[in-house]
Amino acid sequence: MRTLMWFRNDLRTVDNTALADAMRAGEVVGVFLVARKQWREAHEWGEGKIDFVLRNVAALSQKLAKLNVPLRIAEAPRFRDAADLLMGLAADHRCDGLAYNIEYEINERRRDAAVDAAFADRGLSVRGHHDQTILPPEAVRTGEGRFYSVFTPYKKTWLKYVRDGEHIEAGGEPRRQAKLDIVSDDVPVGNTLADCWPAGQDEAQRRLDAFIDNHIDDYHTQRDLPAVDGTSSLSPYLACGAISPRQCWAAATRCSSGKIDRRRNGPTTWLSEVIWREFYRHVLFGYERVSMNEPFKLETKRLAWRDSESDLEAWKQGRTGVPIVDAGMRQLREIGWMHNRLRMIVAMYLTKNLLIHWREGERHFMQHLVDGDLASNNGGWQWSASTGTDAAPYFRVFNPVSQSEKFDADGVFIRQYVDELRDVDAPEIHDPSPLTRSRTGYPEMLVDLKSSRQRAIDSFKALK
Repeated sequence: MRTLMWFRNDLRTVDNTALADAMRAGEVVGVFLVARKQWREAHEWGEGKIDFVLRNVAALSQKLAKLNVPLRIAEAPRFRDAADLLMGLAADHRCDGLAYNIEYEINERRRDAAVDAAFADRGLSVRGHHDQTILPPEAVRTGEGRFYSVFTPYKKTWLKYVRDGEHIEAGGEPRRQAKLDIVSDDVPVGNTLADCWPAGQDEAQRRLDAFIDNHIDDYHTQRDLPAVDGTSSLSPYLACGAISPRQCWAAATRCSSGKIDRRRNGPTTWLSEVIWREFYRHVLFGYERVSMNEPFKLETKRLAWRDSESDLEAWKQGRTGVPIVDAGMRQLREIGWMHNRLRMIVAMYLTKNLLIHWREGERHFMQHLVDGDLASNNGGWQWSASTGTDAAPYFRVFNPVSQSEKFDADGVFIRQYVDELRDVDAPEIHDPSPLTRSRTGYPEMLVDLKSSRQRAIDSFKALK
């Protein structure tokens, strides 16, 4: 038997469920479809994300070559082109079927349904595998069989399923197959952000090992400090599948004797973040509107969002006059990534203080993040905007200056990205005086934080 293995966001040879199954069954030919038009227009990916994915495809091709698995690269501008291209490749290489790891977004599910039907019409097999999450998104349900919409009860049920991690292990790499008379294609890669984000499963594993060895024990105390290297920085690699959540879970539970400590400590806190990732995919799968630009809380569609191009552009450029917000936005533009605490701060500032629609922020993040994926990005934005599942209450509005004083007390992170304030001391750096702003060329605040907070609260109250 010969299988066409369709790689998507599973760009690794280690612990790849579909690849391992296909190689146990017989010969494998790999394929990756480059869908630039779909990625840019429908998925709103920026060049940094696209190039990061393609650089990981190139790294994958090198790993596959050691297994004698050729990797074909095909241009498929849109998802609707996938079925014909895959059928053509299957015929060219005399494949008996198709294998892939399942994706959960609505467009991807519709694409896969069309591909499955095309292969079935030709009498060819299709095997889809759950690989992107530790547990399949539909596996965890309420007592009534519904999908969860609140994290804490979801987490409690999720943990019952996995028995504190004792059954979660990452798979290895398949055995090498006999060499096929098929030549791999070159991968069209660039060099966007390559210094910040080297590609490949080896780099992902290196980062995981370094985090487990050096940082996980202090994660619960350092994860909110943007000036400290206290997080794993694995999100880009998880998003493209250069590493699996099972690898992360297994590594973290091994360093805690295979169990989740009920106390709040570093490993437990980090593992909870892994479950948050599972939760957002559970929501994405169970509530299709989340994939379709809709708020989870449908009543918030009536919210009177502001339409201010100038305020939106100032936010995008990091010129809001709020130093911690501007530092976060400039970090995003510079390295294609933003610290998670800052993501919450800048998102709440946009949606609450500026009262600008969360979709504007979600889109901008997807256009600049190398770790952008719909489930986590949408989940984070709707949480901050109080429109999503288990969202922050509408009256909970972070004061960005207070957040800055708490999590970047000495202003180290602000100085790293807001060059105008590099010579300003704490505590003034968190909210510079009018004289300092004038002297340094740093802008005044776009809005008064107190009155804009009240405006947001009043807008949400008006929905009742």
